[in-house]
Amino acid sequence: MSSVLPVLSARLSTAATEAFGLTLDPELRPATKPEFGHFQTNLALRLAKPLGLAPPAIAATLVEHLVVDDLCVPPTIAGPGFVNLELRTDVLAAAVNSPAAFAPRGERVVVDYSQPNVAKQMHVGHLRSTVIGDALCNVLAYVGYEVIRQNHVGDWGTQFGMLVEQLLDEDPAQSLDLESLQGLYQRSRAHFDSSSEFADRSRARVVALQSGDAGTRALWQRMVDVSLVEFERLYARLGTGLTPADVVGESAYNDELPDVVDDLTAAGLLTESGGALCAFLPGFTGRDGSPLPVIVRKSDGGFGYSATDLAAVRHRVRELEAQRIIYVVDQRQALHFRQIFALAAAAGWLPSTTIAEHVGFGTVLGPDGKPFKTRSGDTVRLATLLDQAVERATALLDERGAPIDSRASIAQAVGIGAVKYADLSSDRVNDYVFALDRMVAMTGNTGPYLQYAHARLTRLLAKADAGPTLVTVLENPVEQRLALQLDAFASTVEQVAETLQPHRLCGYLFELATTLSAFYELCPVLTSEGETRASRLALCAATRRVLGDGLGLLGITAPDSM
Repeated sequence: MSSVLPVLSARLSTAATEAFGLTLDPELRPATKPEFGHFQTNLALRLAKPLGLAPPAIAATLVEHLVVDDLCVPPTIAGPGFVNLELRTDVLAAAVNSPAAFAPRGERVVVDYSQPNVAKQMHVGHLRSTVIGDALCNVLAYVGYEVIRQNHVGDWGTQFGMLVEQLLDEDPAQSLDLESLQGLYQRSRAHFDSSSEFADRSRARVVALQSGDAGTRALWQRMVDVSLVEFERLYARLGTGLTPADVVGESAYNDELPDVVDDLTAAGLLTESGGALCAFLPGFTGRDGSPLPVIVRKSDGGFGYSATDLAAVRHRVRELEAQRIIYVVDQRQALHFRQIFALAAAAGWLPSTTIAEHVGFGTVLGPDGKPFKTRSGDTVRLATLLDQAVERATALLDERGAPIDSRASIAQAVGIGAVKYADLSSDRVNDYVFALDRMVAMTGNTGPYLQYAHARLTRLLAKADAGPTLVTVLENPVEQRLALQLDAFASTVEQVAETLQPHRLCGYLFELATTLSAFYELCPVLTSEGETRASRLALCAATRRVLGDGLGLLGITAPDSM
């Protein structure tokens, strides 16, 4: 829906400027009680001290200069000086009848997310980056940005020297899948830690890999291909927007790394330290106050992930022409990205016209409040976690007697949607406890609760057997409250695009579903008559559309039955 709130806020700001020569945010908020209208501002109270006037007098002057008769009934003043605004019902109805539409912004955003490691199973640690990143891509595209998804897969570095050497020691022709690669990695790690001779060979193999040795590259490519096939299967199950075309691994920047070093050296930004080339940036120090380096080239001549990330920044600005670059990575990498952004800016690769943002997130915890592990202490595999969620959802649907012919597909939607919603509904910077029973519950702020609200509306509208209609009657305060909620959808999505906080959309959808429940109780739909019935059906259709769109932006399926 087109949002009325920003228009009212702008009108109030204009009134304050005309009356007092001040430009202020009126901080317009939904009214707490029906008798206060739909919106309320305390602007007069905030102006009392700087203006040296009584708040009621300031409020009266604001109202005199306020031009809202095309939107509202006459404003009122309440209490110590609050200005109350109540929308005309025809304006509110028109807002509900107008689906949200955003024009192209002409800005390109690159979003770097998911980032699994080749030769390793995706685990619970990859859940947050994948789910948060996907939701942000959906939202940014919805509000008009051109979005480029980038899956910065870990397919380069020391571990591949270990893996290739271990494979050569065992049998380079052996069959490989992701499970066997995981075992190969574990054996190579143990071998690396126990044998200095193997460790030296592994390090030399990394240099051979980075130098383009054909035999090394062929074995490495086998590992990459096997891993990407498995990643793609899991992405399809999660319902993410990532595709094989979005994979731009660390290896993609290998040929650019010498240029990165040369350019930084020419700019006087690198210093030799212990044989390595490092950047020591002002403002970055350790706990003891000593300078904190960015190691661009290691002492053995190899390149670390700092060099790769710098090459990626340069590529995304120069080649992809991004105006905004977003990195959805664990909060623990915050210092790393601050350093990378600072060094890229110092080198001239990150101009002031391009915004680089690290979207950090907390840890998934187990019931004991510690990082989520299996009983044996291993990291929980993402596929296992999704299996368990779908099993719980299947049991829930069995209890509810969901349609048998579609129960399996609905269970997939509900189980995986429950996991994704639980992740997204928590402020991303916070840790959260992974609790399946709570996630798949049909009550409370959960994915299944919202999915059921959508399914219930679908069923109601099917029973009504009515064609498209418009909202025309909004006499009941609950109808108006639901309409106001619908009107807030567009501004909520814009907030998420600006703040990169998906939990704001989750909170909005939960509040919408809660208001819908109150509407059901107080406003009969199918048993009402005439214009009232048609209008309430239209209100239900608009709510279903917004719930479906909102869940879709979160990457969650909105089923038509449950």
